Amino acid sequence: MFVELLLLLGGLALVVGGAEILVDGASSLARKAGISEFVIGLTIVGMGTSAPEMVVSVIGALQGNADVAIGNVIGSNIMNTLLILGVTALILPIAITKENRRKDIPVNIGITLLLIFLGMGGTLFHYGENVLSRWDGAVLTVAFIAYMIWTFIQGRKNPPQADGEIVRPLGLAIPMILAGLAGLVFGGRLFVNSATTIAKVLGVSDKFIAITILAGGTSLPELVTCIVAAAKKKGQLALGNIIGSNIFNILLILGVSALITPLSMADVSLMDLGILLLSALAIWAAAYTGEKDKLDRADGFAFLCIEAAYLVWLFIKL
Repeated sequence: MFVELLLLLGGLALVVGGAEILVDGASSLARKAGISEFVIGLTIVGMGTSAPEMVVSVIGALQGNADVAIGNVIGSNIMNTLLILGVTALILPIAITKENRRKDIPVNIGITLLLIFLGMGGTLFHYGENVLSRWDGAVLTVAFIAYMIWTFIQGRKNPPQADGEIVRPLGLAIPMILAGLAGLVFGGRLFVNSATTIAKVLGVSDKFIAITILAGGTSLPELVTCIVAAAKKKGQLALGNIIGSNIFNILLILGVSALITPLSMADVSLMDLGILLLSALAIWAAAYTGEKDKLDRADGFAFLCIEAAYLVWLFIKL
């Protein structure tokens, strides 16, 4: 038990330290490359912090377990938006730019709708089965490549503004990003494994462990990265991280997983998909309610309330 506690604290230290290094390195890279912090968060940080979801979903697809791949992505996207952005907004309200409102947030909504339309054809259109086929996987993967190219082109048009902070040289910024991501991934895994062992020793049920520790474990890198970014007053990096992770999860992770094996969505409930879509729409609504063009503390509190209600519903349904 004592060893597990040390491993738990060690994993947490790795995650926090990794996030600290990652945010500094990503910010420096944005300035050196002349790309906005939002785009760096959307791409490099977003994809890096989604590495645990990628591993879990692809392994699930290779083993023919569609429930793992689909459930992992849907649960992670909901938690990313409602829990992580909610907590981040409580720490520091996040400014939503004109580009976010016109392009990034609508793309997030559109990609969420694309997943629903492709995967739930049987229920929505009474045609075929509720499954992501290999053709659907190809569509999602190609869409991801096109989106990444478009994002970098757009990012060059909105370079970051100098604000007096220390900018690391490119030769240091890139290793910092890689080291930060490694700390997040390995520290997160160590934290989750130790927390699961401790919970079992304390007699906590497997059902509760699945809902809390395991479900939140793959989103731990995004959570800590966003909290660190908020503490450093880099709200755009945090917002880009979450939107990027959500887009990466749907387009690339599910795209690649569906190419490996068709993914049945028969066990995905309309409630799950409804909350998924609601979470995407909630970011858009936040830009026009309360403090305009800002994800403020009231929005963050509302996000957390929706997440809590959904978790209670999940727990009851298990």
